[in-house]
Amino acid sequence: MNPENGLHDEDFKLLYTYMKDRFGIDLEKKRALVEGRLSNSVAQSPFNNYHDFIADALDDRTGTKVDSLIIRLTTNYTYFMREETHYRFMRTTALPEWTKKIKNYDLRVWSAGCSSGEEAYTIAMTLDDYFGFNKPQWDCSVLATDISQSVLEKAKNGIYPSEHLAQINPAWRKKYFVPCGGDNWQIRDELRREVIFRTFNLMGDFGIFRRKFHIIFCRNVMIYFDKPTKAELAGKFFNALEPGGYLFIGMSETLSGIYDRFEQVQPSIYRKRV
Repeated sequence: MNPENGLHDEDFKLLYTYMKDRFGIDLEKKRALVEGRLSNSVAQSPFNNYHDFIADALDDRTGTKVDSLIIRLTTNYTYFMREETHYRFMRTTALPEWTKKIKNYDLRVWSAGCSSGEEAYTIAMTLDDYFGFNKPQWDCSVLATDISQSVLEKAKNGIYPSEHLAQINPAWRKKYFVPCGGDNWQIRDELRREVIFRTFNLMGDFGIFRRKFHIIFCRNVMIYFDKPTKAELAGKFFNALEPGGYLFIGMSETLSGIYDRFEQVQPSIYRKRV
């Protein structure tokens, strides 16, 4: 059964205003996407209309229903080694630079908007492979954050279908994964302990981070933001990085004409000028 009466203007405005103000997600020009992605959920709800469905979700003080809305309205599909160029640059350029400079063996890496964890675990694998036998002397755990508690729970479990591992070479698959039934694989416990998952809203206060980062990944997140919000977030990342630190954004994204304090090293790779 289709939801009754469709999505009314006032309900759509209520929803996109809430998402923009709370999370920075800009849906104002994506009405068809919103209606399409919510239609099945609305039809299966006790309400069968957008007005009551949206009001109920936004009134839920537990945040569970809003969390569900975020998942439905944003694309969470990802896989291991996505945009592999970034990991290669990290290994061949960023890590050699920083390991020469860092004297206290404290390397700080952040996966911002980590979704279901594939990016954060790929970063952890890259670090483990790069440091090799020297890794025990380094503190190089990865901070991974997202606004959705449910995707973070999935990430913590570290269980993925084999199709998400298609770009992982056989040696890494053997070293970092174990089969766990059906067509699924789980990240080995040793690597899972290297990633710290936390709930964090990128529209929030970056002052909670006591120390600056050397490397930040925030890929395919800003596609949901308008230009002023992108500029604001880029400024926060700039301030959260050590001088010389790197910011990786999605291959289809750019900071050109949005925020000019970074030095662009390659398309989608930026460096905080020293």
